[in-house]
Amino acid sequence: MKVVSLFDGISVARLALSRLNVKDLKYYASEINKDALTVSQDNWNDIVHLGDVRKISGDEAFLKNPDLLIFGAPCQDLSIAMRNRQGLDGNKSCLFFEGLRILRKIKPKYFLVENVATMKDEDRDIITKELGVNPIMINSSLVSAQLRRRYYWTNIPNITQPIDKQIKLNNIITSGFVDREKSRCISARGEGIGLVDKTKIFKRYKTTGMITIVFEKPDFAIESVRVFNQTELERLQTLPDGYTKSLTRNKACEVIGNAFTADVIVHILQNIVAPIPQPIEIMEIIKN
Repeated sequence: MKVVSLFDGISVARLALSRLNVKDLKYYASEINKDALTVSQDNWNDIVHLGDVRKISGDEAFLKNPDLLIFGAPCQDLSIAMRNRQGLDGNKSCLFFEGLRILRKIKPKYFLVENVATMKDEDRDIITKELGVNPIMINSSLVSAQLRRRYYWTNIPNITQPIDKQIKLNNIITSGFVDREKSRCISARGEGIGLVDKTKIFKRYKTTGMITIVFEKPDFAIESVRVFNQTELERLQTLPDGYTKSLTRNKACEVIGNAFTADVIVHILQNIVAPIPQPIEIMEIIKN
């Protein structure tokens, strides 16, 4: 199986393929973030790194006609969390068109494109028109303890909603107490980076809606609040414990927030990597 992953981040697509027991795999990845590359290289030694997506022509023979092209272009200019967001015209989210350019050049058998479901309708409609398929909205809450609504555009057939695994936030924290069943959507810089003052953490939790907190005591008082630790952040994205151990907690927070939810990708990709039944006529020949 040949896979091309653009904006590869911490190689969650590679992790998903591993969970699906894909053995004979050639995985090409484009990524420039140094921290993300550190995590990727710490976990996988079989990835061929391609560097900056803007420097990939799409004419490279080894990239032609892969089984799968997957990418989630930067969402910062599309997300509702960004004030005065510029959408697909923004400096970061315009990179979607680089992914589109390569998709059209290398002509994969299947493609999977992900981005935030809080984008403006006009941006969603542009992406839909360019890719030629309607998006499927999947909330990561079905497979994790995190509320994370994302659009997935794909030509992979028969995609359904994941079965709800009923994972609660108190199932994944390493200690303490929580006041809700699911975490708010974790973001690259939303989970308390730089915040050590408990009063400020609590205020941010209550006023901005951009952070979820854990209480060290069942009194749910300001004095007992803390932000998610690194293991909890990994579990919210259904990553293995220790997947980002090569980074500090704050650096890990950023790359985890930018990543796919691993088990959503597993759910989607299982439709193309699961064993395909033999046609009936072949079975009849064998039987006779």
